[in-house]
Amino acid sequence: VMAYKFHDDEHGEVVAEIRRSDLEPYMGLHYPATDIPQAARFLFMKNRVRLIYDCRLPPVKVIQDKNLVQPLSLAGSTLRAPHRCHAEYMGNMGSIASLGMAVIVNDDDSSDAGNMQQRTRLWGLVVCHHTSTRYVPFPLRSACEFLMQVFSLELNMEVELAAQRREKHILQTQTLLCDMLLRDAPIGIVSQSPNIMDLVKGSI
Repeated sequence: VMAYKFHDDEHGEVVAEIRRSDLEPYMGLHYPATDIPQAARFLFMKNRVRLIYDCRLPPVKVIQDKNLVQPLSLAGSTLRAPHRCHAEYMGNMGSIASLGMAVIVNDDDSSDAGNMQQRTRLWGLVVCHHTSTRYVPFPLRSACEFLMQVFSLELNMEVELAAQRREKHILQTQTLLCDMLLRDAPIGIVSQSPNIMDLVKGSI
């Protein structure tokens, strides 16, 4: 079981895990944004729980009415066959079954004052891998989804508190730097601590 966090540049990092001692550790590893493509992330926003019973099974063909104008979409299905690339990816990990659960939080960066509805974003995933076939019944999947919703609420509170602490620190630093300028000591904004570099993400 691993917790997978998406960073601001959309790459992923394994930030927590629990595993058998004979399995390869993934804790602390970073993966490119393409590791979980945007299409897969969109589906996790739509369906918060995704079960793959056996990644080795061949996909079942969907037969649809020939009169349908558009092909049948399985975007709303939680039991659809995995993409071939993902099945190979799981095989390389030694995983046969998996249960993926979305962690969704409020998207403060995209909030609009004129829009009363809070937008959300995919913070990360909690993924349970199994080395053999494993079917998770619907009641248990529903319970897992509820736990993820509760966890997401708690995480969202922590994210908001961290943002408030950063904002408070920036305001305090700005106040100190303005005070230095008003005291006719402008060199202090680069020579003392805190200094102007504390307000920007960079270095000289």
